[in-house]
Amino acid sequence: MKSALLTLFVSASVCLLGTLPVAAAENTAKVTSLMSKDLPNYPGKEGLMISVEYGPGGSDPIHKHDANAFVYVLEGSIVMQVKGEKEVTLSPGETFYEGPSDIHLVSRNASTTEPAKFIVVLLKNKDAPVVLPVE
Repeated sequence: MKSALLTLFVSASVCLLGTLPVAAAENTAKVTSLMSKDLPNYPGKEGLMISVEYGPGGSDPIHKHDANAFVYVLEGSIVMQVKGEKEVTLSPGETFYEGPSDIHLVSRNASTTEPAKFIVVLLKNKDAPVVLPVE
């Protein structure tokens, strides 16, 4: 339950504050809101661009996005997996996609010694949370 509350707090804070370092016992992440834009051709929808930085060994708990999420790796390597698919390791310049119904089982830094950084572009319902915890 603590993890779910932390995730909801982080989501709301990122939208309101822009940058928020997150540190929990099992993970370290810094999420920065880069841009948010209403999509007038798609009433009720918005585009949100965030950067995510994982410290060495950093990860996120199991979650989902009620959004289309497009990931682009900038630095380091990250490991991603959605339910029903194989785990993949991504390096700079590589991409990953999550659909609105995907459950994101694995999202972590592939290295325990180097940081990793990636960009996520989310196409989502306006004012919907960025992250939804999955128990």
